[in-house]
Amino acid sequence: MVSRSYSNLLELASGEAPPPSLRPRRLPRVMTTAGIISDLDSNSDSDSDSARASSRPRTIVVSNHLPLLARPDPSSPAGGLSFSWDNDSLLHQLKQEDDDQNQNAHLKTEFLYVGCLRDVTELSLTDQESVATHLLESFNCVPVFLQGDLLARFYHGFCKQHLWPLFHYMLPLSPDLGGRFDRSLWQSYVSVNKIFADRILEVINPDEDFVWVHDYHLMILPTFLRKRFNRVKLGFFLHSPFPSSEIYKTLPVREELLRAMLNSDLIGFHTFDYARHFLSCCGRMLGLSYQSKRGYIGLEYYGRTVSIKILPVGVHLGQLKSVLSLPQTENKVRELIDQFWNKGRIMLLGVDDMDIFKGISLKLLAMEELLKQHVEWRGKAVLVQIANPARGKGKDVIEVQNETYSMVKRINETYGGSGYEPVILLDEPMQFYERVAYYVVAEVCLVTAVRDGMNLIPYEYIISRQGNDNLDRVLQSSTGTDTVPVPKQSMLVVSEFIGCSPSLSGAIRVNPWNIEAVSDAMDSALTMSVAEKQLRHEKHYRYVSTHDVGYWANSFLQDLERTCKDHSSRRCWGIGFGLRFRVVSLDLNFRKLSMEHIVSAYRRSKTRAILLDYDGTLMPPQGSIDKRPSEDSIEILNALCGDNNNVVFLVSAKKRDTLSEWFGSCENLGLAAEHGYFIRLNSDSDWETCTQSSDSTWKQIADPVMRLYTETTDGSTIEDRETSLAWSYEDADPDFGSCQAKELLDHLESVLANEPVVVKSGTNIVEVKPQGSSKGIVAQRLLKTMRDRNLSPDFILCIGDDRSDEDMFEVITTAATGDELAQNAEIFACTVGRKPSKAKYYLDDVNEIVRLMEGLASVSEQEGEMTGLPPF
Repeated sequence: MVSRSYSNLLELASGEAPPPSLRPRRLPRVMTTAGIISDLDSNSDSDSDSARASSRPRTIVVSNHLPLLARPDPSSPAGGLSFSWDNDSLLHQLKQEDDDQNQNAHLKTEFLYVGCLRDVTELSLTDQESVATHLLESFNCVPVFLQGDLLARFYHGFCKQHLWPLFHYMLPLSPDLGGRFDRSLWQSYVSVNKIFADRILEVINPDEDFVWVHDYHLMILPTFLRKRFNRVKLGFFLHSPFPSSEIYKTLPVREELLRAMLNSDLIGFHTFDYARHFLSCCGRMLGLSYQSKRGYIGLEYYGRTVSIKILPVGVHLGQLKSVLSLPQTENKVRELIDQFWNKGRIMLLGVDDMDIFKGISLKLLAMEELLKQHVEWRGKAVLVQIANPARGKGKDVIEVQNETYSMVKRINETYGGSGYEPVILLDEPMQFYERVAYYVVAEVCLVTAVRDGMNLIPYEYIISRQGNDNLDRVLQSSTGTDTVPVPKQSMLVVSEFIGCSPSLSGAIRVNPWNIEAVSDAMDSALTMSVAEKQLRHEKHYRYVSTHDVGYWANSFLQDLERTCKDHSSRRCWGIGFGLRFRVVSLDLNFRKLSMEHIVSAYRRSKTRAILLDYDGTLMPPQGSIDKRPSEDSIEILNALCGDNNNVVFLVSAKKRDTLSEWFGSCENLGLAAEHGYFIRLNSDSDWETCTQSSDSTWKQIADPVMRLYTETTDGSTIEDRETSLAWSYEDADPDFGSCQAKELLDHLESVLANEPVVVKSGTNIVEVKPQGSSKGIVAQRLLKTMRDRNLSPDFILCIGDDRSDEDMFEVITTAATGDELAQNAEIFACTVGRKPSKAKYYLDDVNEIVRLMEGLASVSEQEGEMTGLPPF
């Protein structure tokens, strides 16, 4: 398979592209503003490079920053800069792991990176072009260049002032706490996402490439890509926490972000909590529900199934093991052993960014409490706090730094002594091998972040404590036990609020806000038996060593491929404007009902059967308290019923008395109440039962159960019908109501197992009704009655909106193969909304249903009354 790139936007616009052998692999043109590309291509007929064959699809990895390091180099033709891979970057580790696991070049995944350059000032257009050429040819990277002001407003503005604090549960209650929502910063965020999208459009082959977007900086990028290519294979992974709905819904652009994420095919989260919060927001704000099927969680969104992936990222084992084997690491370990072990000190280690969510001050308070309550650790326990530079900047960062320095000073003055400092703060840049050496020597690792997306520090600590043979010899010689193996052990004290916590069941989990509890956990970690520490370490090491970054990436990409495998077999088209754009994806045989088509068939036909569900089709929209039909609906029904060529039936879950009252003025209208249990052919006929009558003694069992759930579920109600009972939670809390509905369904199925009833769930409802009653029975009865009168309909229209109407669709569809219909009968089974259905057609909403019925009624009125069918 040839991996290709579109490099000409005119080709994109036309939907055509040159053959692979003629398509040049050119440098993407430089983009300076959203949607505007500088025309710097010097020769459109340049020689093409040989295409690289690969048996695996190319993956375009998109993130805010490229996994590169740049440094000034006056001799470099690439804008005076030289570049190298950033080995600490998670995105580069994807490629390293893939290269390590697939030595055969044909099995390797080709990764193309798209992102900004870190710490690079603005370049001239000429330098941008030279840098872009060099990065594409040497690193397979496509840089995105942003102007300084736009970059600041995007990254330090919207990302760091709005999204990052909110996703870490900080509300902007005052200007000092993140600031009020700034619409201009949001516009900058949209502009940058658009620039990224335009950059990707220049290099993507939408038929083959997969696109993997990373983190909250690019949350609306999926909308721009999906709008251009409806079938783009797109995954999104959020590396930060996703807040609960109570927090998230305070964001003024909450729906725009949710809808943009849902334009992905696969959305990944580190933990179930983050995924659960996202699903809750989709349910509460967009009215979407999710289902778990065979281990996969999916959201139905306009016919597309958006899969949810829950998988914490891992560390790069190869990189860690290579660093552990470095001579510099061994030398640093010896130095730390002399500094701590040989002086009778026990090291507790913290490694955190200097920001407000890492909980450094809480950790220091816990250390202070430990020394206060446990005198025996004074002079022995040392907390080494490695403080990495903050990724953001602002007043809060300065406050954290000042607070940290003052607390360290206070603790050392209070509990320190000659040659002993209980807290050592290292806030200078540190090489990775130095940090690994600290891991090797530390007896306990502390992570007390108050909120963090994942945090891989514990994973790095576990791998480092496993060590290798050379480090084992260094540790053995330091303890004077050269012939006795050093036990592999590690102890972790981790916050409950970080993403890696659920996967570390052997760690001591703490609430970082409870200083006394953290202090006690530190003491427990220090005093725990060696055997227990070994068992916990072994358990952690087994998990971390098998769930590395390669496992994470392969698992995500495999699921993305699985999710996208049916793209080519479905019809897709876009609807909506701006950030409300979404793609409708439906089966090839499922189409929108054309007004011209059905009106033409209606005019040609002589014997018509019309089946209409009332609830959700002709009924007033959801939210209306009064569910009775409007005067316009009654007028339409009377016009249809007044045509002697028509037999019209209305089906509803309502009681027969209610339907008689509402539709009493429609003399020729057939009615089916309580899902078809009762049927009346017209206003002069008596109500009949379609199934064998049964007693309702089962209600004495079901009613108390429903009342129990009604009392415990605020907003729920019970509707007691003649033959059925319905529990509605339309006005209840969506999450709680759905949860209670599942419990009620199980409860009722259990207590009614021996009764002649069925328990079913529907849209915001749980219903118990007699066996055998369904809307399909109504369709069968209608066709049978017409057949008994020697009438063979040549036009059938059936409209419904939920699962209970599928029985009607099935009956009239299968009737086409029998002798009940005219030979040339035209059948229109139509559902409301784009969703999987047995119906062949759909209409978008109730308004379109009403317009359709008005159109048919108008035809009947124009034709006038004709000699035809005798009234029922």
